[in-house]
Amino acid sequence: MKYSIQKIADYLQGNIEGDASAEIKNIAKIEEAQPGEITFLANPIYTPHIYTTKASAVIVKDDFVPEKKITTTLIKVKDPYQAFSQLLEFYNKSLDDKNGIEEPVKIDASAQIDENVYIGAFTYIGKNVRIGKNVKIFPHTFIGDDVVIGDNSIIYANVSIYHDTQIGNNVTIHSNSVIGADGFGFAPNNGNDFKKVPQIGNVIIEDYVEIGANASIDRATMGATIIRRGVKLDNFIQVAHNVEIGENTVIAALTGISGSSKIGKNCMIGGQVGIAGHLKIGNDVKVGAQSGISHNLKDGEIVVGTPAIPIRKFKKSSIIFKNLDDLYQRIQNLEKEINKLK
Repeated sequence: MKYSIQKIADYLQGNIEGDASAEIKNIAKIEEAQPGEITFLANPIYTPHIYTTKASAVIVKDDFVPEKKITTTLIKVKDPYQAFSQLLEFYNKSLDDKNGIEEPVKIDASAQIDENVYIGAFTYIGKNVRIGKNVKIFPHTFIGDDVVIGDNSIIYANVSIYHDTQIGNNVTIHSNSVIGADGFGFAPNNGNDFKKVPQIGNVIIEDYVEIGANASIDRATMGATIIRRGVKLDNFIQVAHNVEIGENTVIAALTGISGSSKIGKNCMIGGQVGIAGHLKIGNDVKVGAQSGISHNLKDGEIVVGTPAIPIRKFKKSSIIFKNLDDLYQRIQNLEKEINKLK
């Protein structure tokens, strides 16, 4: 990034107090920023840093009035946190601003590639693939036959997307994730071995989904594994065959969702959660980290623990659990007193 403070202020629709011509090359925290860097002040706790920061510019609230002399340029906006987030997004896009097709790549002649697409070196694109406008596919990516990737999507390095997968617009998939691998389907034989059940379905990922690094989303046995619009998945998440995740649900790292479970809209699921198969999780559900879900959950439930129970019961139980040793000693003493009375 290399822009004048004036250009950044125009982008953020902010007002400048100070030197508008200074050049910004990077973004940093207010207590660590150096000349040529921009930062922000949203939390009053960090106000003292604005008088000592070496940053060339600081994004502040439009009613901020310094109490002491400052050496930095101020960009005054309505909401500093939102403006800084907007700037981070702009900065991140500038890092990935690539175009064209690098060599070597293997692109089947039947593939349809729209305008302004970037395809990194050592990428494989199979038969009848359709890639939309402004898509960026980073190096060492595999895209199988009949895959569809919508406009403005980003596929980072070393991602594998198996055949028939459908990816919507504005989707981001981070490095080393695998989309569309076979679901875990095996039928026991008469002996001690297992016969693989063919997985002939696919994966559908709707618009504005983000999938973290090293995630795995399995294809359906039949039909589709579906990730609905606006879902955000963290790193190292396993989504099994025929799972459906509802709109705008967020799931933290190391969570595993077993086959055919359905998760509703606007849910929040913590890290290291395990969800058993064929369950129905309602809308607006919240699940605490490391919980084990073995039964259906209704709309709006908040649960934690293994097996998961309502959070109020869990808090009461945790108090008892913490005092178990004391309770045990009291029971032992009572038994001794009773024996003496006998």
